[in-house]
Order: sequence, then structure tokens, then C-alpha cells
Amino acid sequence: MAFPPQFLDEIRTRLSVSTVVGRRVKLIRRGREFVGLSPFTNEKTPSFTVNDDKGFYHCFSSGEHGDIFGFVMKTQNLSFPEAVERLAEEAGLEMPRQSPQEASDAAQGARGREAVDAACTLYEQTLRAPEGRQALDYLKGRGLTDKTIKRFRLGYAPGGNVVKTKFLARGVTEDILLETRLVSPGKDGRESFDFFRDRVMFPIFDLRGRPVAFGGRIIGQGEPKYLNSPDTPLFHKGQILYGMALARTATAEKHEIIVAEGYMDVIALAQAGFAHAVAPLGTAMTESQIELLWRMAAEPTLCFDGDKAGRAAALRAAERALPLLKPGFSLRFALLPAGKDPDDICRREGPEAMAQVLADAAPLSDVLWRQVLSEQRWDTPERRAGLEKAVLAKAGLIADETVQAQYRRLFRDRLFELFRPAGPSPGSPRGAQARGPGAKRSGRSAAGGDYRRPPAPLPPAPARRIARDTTAGQRTRERILLATLLNHPGLRDHVEERLGALSLADSRLDSLRQTALMHIAQNPELDFEALRADLSNLGFTDELGNLLNSDTYVHAGFARPAAPMDEATVGWDHTFTLCQRADLEADLKRAETELAENPSEHTFAAYQALRNQVRPAGDDDHDDSGFDTTRHQKR
Repeated sequence: MAFPPQFLDEIRTRLSVSTVVGRRVKLIRRGREFVGLSPFTNEKTPSFTVNDDKGFYHCFSSGEHGDIFGFVMKTQNLSFPEAVERLAEEAGLEMPRQSPQEASDAAQGARGREAVDAACTLYEQTLRAPEGRQALDYLKGRGLTDKTIKRFRLGYAPGGNVVKTKFLARGVTEDILLETRLVSPGKDGRESFDFFRDRVMFPIFDLRGRPVAFGGRIIGQGEPKYLNSPDTPLFHKGQILYGMALARTATAEKHEIIVAEGYMDVIALAQAGFAHAVAPLGTAMTESQIELLWRMAAEPTLCFDGDKAGRAAALRAAERALPLLKPGFSLRFALLPAGKDPDDICRREGPEAMAQVLADAAPLSDVLWRQVLSEQRWDTPERRAGLEKAVLAKAGLIADETVQAQYRRLFRDRLFELFRPAGPSPGSPRGAQARGPGAKRSGRSAAGGDYRRPPAPLPPAPARRIARDTTAGQRTRERILLATLLNHPGLRDHVEERLGALSLADSRLDSLRQTALMHIAQNPELDFEALRADLSNLGFTDELGNLLNSDTYVHAGFARPAAPMDEATVGWDHTFTLCQRADLEADLKRAETELAENPSEHTFAAYQALRNQVRPAGDDDHDDSGFDTTRHQKR
């Protein structure tokens, strides 16, 4: 729902950033701000600041930045409406009123949630009763402790119509029982009956930790082995993951999440110390579930059994994720040894073995590459062309143009290595690369092709190997940005967000950048001389000497300590714009190469979009590096 701006502002007024952040981060006041250790990275020196006057937090080590809503969303893995609701309750504010229909729907939903929660409690109690002994023995036989059983609220649904009988006696209406699928409608005029009977029960919780549905496992023989609640107004199985509510805290701390295949996998992993595990609900991964995972971690690890079914599930997930990929977000795949599941490994080999399986997870690109190689042969020019077409078709499924271009480059590089001649010079790794993944040393590929005498290699395409613009001109611009700030610490408020998010090509200067920003934030009254002395004491003497000299100032007089503040401000902004333009130009070069290699409406549109963002060449005020040498130069 949309929230009135006045409502959000009132929450911000009642809850300061330091109050909300201070529950998770130990903050120390430094002048106008608070500082502390970043909750987003593992650090020993504070780089995290909170400014109540401006209403935001900023993390110099990770680049994270936002207000109280963003902080709660990031650290507790909540959606924006969930964060608003949680902070509004804390601030003592009622949520905005709804329309009559919305209010009626909310009341109906509340009654449904109450019924499902009551059923969950009933199942828990029955598990500990005499009629639940067999179910409890089953769970204990799987190695689950009482603590784990309680944490996941596991239970037992007795035979007969216990839920229907007890709940009707309590005043719960039958329409609520039918709507939540605690009861199934009778067929051919017969009465309704309990949906779950004589099953071990696994409650499914929504993102706020409220039970909304169940999975039930039959005890002994019978079909179906697992029975899940169908979709209801409270529950949509394609939009939620089992264990998500319980995994949120661990995921926020580790910035990692594991996706297993089923309920018991998640529970066994959690008991073994992997509390950041979840699972889909009896179906293949959906787009909504993938997006939900990316709210928790940038690269979730899918941990599937190594048998045929597990590999098929991994490939389905990979195919489903391809159109959704975006810069920085992907999937990793950890396939277990055939015949083993996470429960087996954790119990028989220990958590260390499971941790190693997860550490060895393959990126999505590898999974796709191996899939195509397993289906193709490449022992003739025609088959090589077929392999190239197949693998590039995979990349073509990616909607994001930047990610698609990277996949195309990666696959073309691998094709080049795969097709290049065998028989390298001693000590060269080419022979192994030429054989391709899964190939045997007998000279036959896993797919049956002979790679010992392949045709001449495809000609290399140097233009494909364009990296981020780290030319001398770009490095000079980065040095100017940092030198200008060091000589004018008062610029900090004006530049901190942009410079805080910029990663310099020189690692030592990048470390100086982070330290300087943090030091100025903690000591806002510092002048140039005091700042330089402090940074020298922190071990940056050489970096300062190499940075603050005539080699830098010859390109930018506004960076000198004596330059007026307004001139330094204008010069810094202009230089930052040029840095951004340099990155755009590098992207344009990559798009131009892609268009030449793969002309299509799609690649032309990508090229044209970037071309329109880059200012045409021909500015006489720019040297070969692209840096403005006259506009802000002291004469």
C-alpha cells in the first residue's frame, strides 16, 4: 500500500536514526554524529556513521546508505511496508486507515491467521500427547533435538476430524476453516473433514514469523508422502520459502543464504549451525522466490542432491534465474554427492564437511556451461558452430544488457580455450583447458568428441577484453578528487556520499579515501594541516606525499590548499562528472564491440542508449585523457 508522506515523516520525527540503529550497533558520539562498527561488514576500525540532523546513516566500508526504514529493511530483511509497520508500532502510531472493503478483508485475514496459529499450537500439543508418540519417535529418529522441534514448531495432526470438531466448538466458523484449508470440503454431498490427518506437521511461516500453512509427512507407508496446504488468501507457495522467517537474522549477519530441497534439509542444516537455510515448497523455484532470496543475499547458494533429480532441479532453477539476472546478483550451486542429502552429511560427516560442500559451490555461469557441453559434441566445424550457437543462446536469455554482455564474453573466451589446439608447451595449462570440463585423458570428450586434433583455433578478439577504464587519465581524476577533499576537509558534507561509493583503482589510495572520510566525519573541525598530520600518524605518509604534489596540481589548481572553497567545490563536481563519463565511455566501447560481433535490434538499442548518454567528442578543452585542463586551472 502507499503511505502518506506525512505519516512517514511523523515516524522519522518520533524515532531518531541513532535510536533505531543503536539497537544493533554500539554507537559513540563524535561531534555532531555517532560512529560505530559497520553491521554490514566485519571490521575492527569504525567506518559507520549516523547523523540525526540529516536523518541518515552511512557506511564507508560497504557504501550502504539510508534512513531508518532502509536500515530496518537491510538488517532485518523486511519489505518496505513491513518496515513501516514495525517502526510505526514502535513509534506508537496507528497505521493509516483503510477503505471499508480493505478493512473487511483485513479482519477476515486476521481471523484466518488466528485459526492457523491455533491449529499449529494444537499440532504441537498433540505431538507430546500419547497419540503423537510415533510421530515424535520419527523426529527423534531423524536426530532432531527438543530445542529444534520447538524452534520449528513441529507437531502431529491426529486422525479423524479433531481440528474441525474442536474449532467449531470454540466458535471458529466453517468458512474460515475451509478458507485456510484446515478443513477440506466434502464431495458428493458429504461433510467436510480435516485436511491433515495422521501426519507429522511442518508449519510454514510468513515473513513475519506467523504460521500461514502446513506441510504434512505421512507416518509409515502411503501416498502422498508429503501433503502441502494449497494456496489460500494467507498463503501463496510460489511467493514464500520454508524457514525464511527463522533464517532472516542469520542471513542478515552472514550476508549468505542456503536453499535446500525440503523441510528436513532446512531443519537439519539449522541444527548443524547453518541457520541461514530455506527451501521451496514442493515446487520448482519461482521468479518471486528468486527475487525474495536476492533481498536477503546477493548470491544465494542452491544446495541440491547430486542425483538425477537434484541436477534437474538445479538446471530448472538456473534457467528460471537467467532472465532475472542483474549486476551483482546471481546464484551459486552446491551439488551433494549422489545418494546424500544435507541431513546425511551433517550427521555422519559433520558440519565441517557440509561447509566445504557449500564453499565449493559453482557459479551459475559454470552450471550453464557444463549443461551445454554435456549435450553437445564439438569434433567437427559444424558441431562447433552448434555448440557456440547453443551456449550464446543461453546468454541471450538474460534481460539485463550489461550482464548478458559479460556472459557472452565469458562463453566466447571459453569457446576459444576449448577449440584451441592441444599439445601446449611444457608447464602450460592449455592442454587441460582444451579438453574442456569433464573430458577424459584418453583423448575423448565426455560428449564423445575427439579433441586431440581440432581445427585451427578461432581468431582472438582483443576488443572483447576491455576492462573498466583505469587509464592514466582516469587515475588522475581519482587522485584529484581525493586531493581536493584532503586539502579542503570542509567539502566532506558535499562529497561524502559520492566519494564514499567510489572505489579507487589504486588500493592504497582507496584505503586512504575510506580513512580520510571516516576521520573527517569524526573530527569535523579539522583543517588541512591537522588532517594531514593525523593521516601520516595512521601510516599514510607515502601516499600523501605521492598525492599532494605538483603532479596532481598541474591538472587541477582548484585542488591546492590555497584555492577558494567555491572553486574547489565546482572543480570537484566537474571532475566527478568526468569520472562517471569515463565509465560510460568504457561501457559504450563494450556495447560497440558487441554490436559488431552480434548485430541485432537488441544490441543496437543497447549501443544507442549508451551513446546518447555520452557527450560527443570534440571538446577542445579536453586533453587526450578526457580531463578538463583549462576550466578550473589556476593561472
